[in-house]
Amino acid sequence: MGIPLRQIAKVGAYIVRQHLAGRKRYPLVLMLEPLFRCNLACAGCGKIDYPDAILDKRISVEDALASVDECGAPVVVIAGGEPLLHKELPKIVEGVIARKKFAIVCTNALLLEKKMDQYRPSPNFTWSIHLDGDRKMHDKSVCQEGVYDRAVAALKTAKARGFRVTINCTFFNDADAERVADFFDFVTALGVDGITVSPGYAYERAPDQKHFLNRAATKQLFRDIFRRGDGGRKWAFNQSSMFLDFLAGNQTYHCTPWGNPTRTVFGWQRPCYLLGEGYAATFKELMGETDWDAYGTGNYAKCADCMVHSGFEATAVKDTAARPWKALTVTLRGVRTDGPMAPEIPLDRQRPAEFVFEHNVSKKLSEMRQSEAREKAGEATTTA
Repeated sequence: MGIPLRQIAKVGAYIVRQHLAGRKRYPLVLMLEPLFRCNLACAGCGKIDYPDAILDKRISVEDALASVDECGAPVVVIAGGEPLLHKELPKIVEGVIARKKFAIVCTNALLLEKKMDQYRPSPNFTWSIHLDGDRKMHDKSVCQEGVYDRAVAALKTAKARGFRVTINCTFFNDADAERVADFFDFVTALGVDGITVSPGYAYERAPDQKHFLNRAATKQLFRDIFRRGDGGRKWAFNQSSMFLDFLAGNQTYHCTPWGNPTRTVFGWQRPCYLLGEGYAATFKELMGETDWDAYGTGNYAKCADCMVHSGFEATAVKDTAARPWKALTVTLRGVRTDGPMAPEIPLDRQRPAEFVFEHNVSKKLSEMRQSEAREKAGEATTTA
């Protein structure tokens, strides 16, 4: 089992409380991006295409932990950019754990061995190392040779020091199921505590637009992978069995974007971790004033091919809570890898994509300059 029992129990109890309180929408995982800057430039990533003035911005420890408190989700995933570039990340992690939340730091591991002494092993803390397959697959994905070897070395060191370590893998349309299965065997033998998998999302600003998976290709790829691993039971996944079943085309799910709300240097991102269609100043504003029905597969063209865990894992978890016998069947029997697939969501009524990146960036740059001008004016007045 990839997810610790204590985490399953705490998240389960949290879900029960939300249902008893009558809440229709609530967060499960806070996606905290304390910076956009990264020390890699992956061809499939659209998260770092910002001017330097924005890439140099950081969320402070105080603001990060205030966001954790405001959101209230039991799990906090700290990503980026590369979060280890944030000098105060150890304090953020410490604060998350002190609040009895589960802290997961997603990292490409290039700085992990250098920074590891700043952290302590804890049942509530996990390193999630980005590895998109074997050496050739991963180094191609991150557009730099030697990254795979450094990441694996850091993984081994972290395990030797007693940390909980998982890997997160993103696959594109050039992924080979046999090689992926062999890679899962390899990392399992290394002793990783869990595997997170996801098809790549087609970021509109990503340099490589040729290798993103559509939904049909995603389902077939994961059926081919799971078939080589006894329906997936051969490996410990850090995900719900129902999400894995969804990846293999056996469930028709609508995404739950509010399940994984995202806090960035711009504020609370609408509607999800993958789409920056606008920003809210507070979590309450995000939840109450976002037109959630305007997004998702079947509603919005940018969401048409998305099957990413940040959108659908929360849906799968809620389905598991509602029908645990269904999830138990998948866990015991493995993911079904043949036979008919679940009906697909029709796309004939989806609204066309809106391209708002440039507008949002210009707006945020203007706000930053105005804020800096006010601060300088205030300092000048104080000095005088």
